[in-house]
Amino acid sequence: MTIVLSARNRAVLNAIVQDYIETAEPVGSKAISKKRGIHLSPATIRNIMADLEEIGLITQPHISAGRVPTEKGLRFYVNSILEIRPLAESEKRRINSYLRESSQEVDELLKTTSKMLAVITEQAAVVSRPKSSAAVFKHIEFIKLRDHLILTVLVTQSGLVQNKVIEIEEVLSQAELDHLTQYLNELLSDLTLDQLKEKVLQEMKKDKEDFDALVAKALEISQKALPAETEGEVYIEGQTNLMRYPEFSHIEKLRKLFKAFEEKSILLRLLERSIQSSGIQIFIGSESQINEMEGCSVITAPYTQGDHPVGTLGVIGPTRMNYNRVIPVVDYTAKVVSRILEKKI
Repeated sequence: MTIVLSARNRAVLNAIVQDYIETAEPVGSKAISKKRGIHLSPATIRNIMADLEEIGLITQPHISAGRVPTEKGLRFYVNSILEIRPLAESEKRRINSYLRESSQEVDELLKTTSKMLAVITEQAAVVSRPKSSAAVFKHIEFIKLRDHLILTVLVTQSGLVQNKVIEIEEVLSQAELDHLTQYLNELLSDLTLDQLKEKVLQEMKKDKEDFDALVAKALEISQKALPAETEGEVYIEGQTNLMRYPEFSHIEKLRKLFKAFEEKSILLRLLERSIQSSGIQIFIGSESQINEMEGCSVITAPYTQGDHPVGTLGVIGPTRMNYNRVIPVVDYTAKVVSRILEKKI
């Protein structure tokens, strides 16, 4: 059901969320009445708070305490009230400087990105490394080592190089191998390795009379040369930043959260859900569907190479994180990483 709030109710909810983000404490009617732009008496505010509580946007954690926003209230705030301010030029320069000083190796760039996000946002940062299957093919080369044994060199557009020695039944000259290389590089250009594997299988299923013997052999060799699927890697920085937040002062809650950081497959599942999105994804509390991350929000954005989304970066913090601050940082960082990777093509 769509929630529609009056201007007064929106203003009170906005004030509660803003105060809660800053203080982590329940917000009372008197505090709201003193806020600039709120021209309502404490009694009127209490009535509005009762209405907001009835529809599940805020809750009262203790009797005689003020109110705090619920996950539902934070979601309404993010979707309908929050106005994202553009990132300041000084912060853009800081991010660009930080990332462009890193090594041009993809792994080093992504590690630096996670460190930078943790420093700037003062929360935990995660960056997923592209899976081998998501890498975009650039070229392949076959080098004869000796009879029946060849070295295959596969290069992706991000600069990843994989060497693999394979055994073949026939004896092929280097000139014949060069012919195979030329054919495959034309056939498979600009495909991800996942798409490349599918393309090779499709070609192999065609009527063999359509191919000369060398073309058939090129497909057979390329199938052996393709890398096996590997589980993605995720770089995590700034976990200890979360220890400063009162939400994580409970040892058991912190232990569960750090377990999620240690078992990287948990984070990878979440990041993989984000990779196909066209922009920022925001998971508030239980929306992440990860029990170990109770009380956390995650803001992610995919980064691309060419037209292909290849990985995800994001920030993890308490549900009362400063969304107005973190969202533009994550969004801009993803764009910078994408531009750097684009230059590797």
